[in-house]
Amino acid sequence: MAEHNELGIEGEKLAVSHLQKHHYKILETNYRFQKAEVDIIAQKGDTLAVVEVKTRTSADFGNPEEFVSKKKIKLLVKAVDQYINENDLDVEVRFDIIAILFQKKDVTINHIEDAFYHF
Repeated sequence: MAEHNELGIEGEKLAVSHLQKHHYKILETNYRFQKAEVDIIAQKGDTLAVVEVKTRTSADFGNPEEFVSKKKIKLLVKAVDQYINENDLDVEVRFDIIAILFQKKDVTINHIEDAFYHF
């Protein structure tokens, strides 16, 4: 497996752990619909948190959260709409980014709620 894939998997594991520590219930990981993949779907109270995880080893070219494209956002929205319909959910939906930066021995986790409104 390519090193960047392993880094991504490690980042997603850390993101799941982070969410669980903050009392989120993990409903799905790597949920797929058509061309979209949602990294994590979690719930806390009546809010469904759709989480895109971005993991990097350096911020030299920008922070991890800056690498979520408009195309990716559209795909996420479409996939989550399908997920809500197929599970007959009545929840508020929020799109978050968990940005993880591995720098030497330090790991920084930045959970950005309602992230798509920040761009």
